[in-house]
Amino acid sequence: MGRGRAKAKQTKVARELKYRPMDMDISSLEQELRGDGGQHVPPAYEDLAAEYDQGSDSDSDGYGDLRKSG
Repeated sequence: MGRGRAKAKQTKVARELKYRPMDMDISSLEQELRGDGGQHVPPAYEDLAAEYDQGSDSDSDGYGDLRKSG
């Protein structure tokens, strides 16, 4: 059959994206582009981020000796 339906759907989606009015939060976009606020870590990942921020010890993964000999 070809790709007539797929192309028609892609065209429809592209038109919707191009012409549909967008509800955007301009102030949050501006802050994101400026870089205001620093890097925000969601509370659920704070513990995990703290664990990895402590630094990496090359021997902690068990491959330290292999890296040194290699």
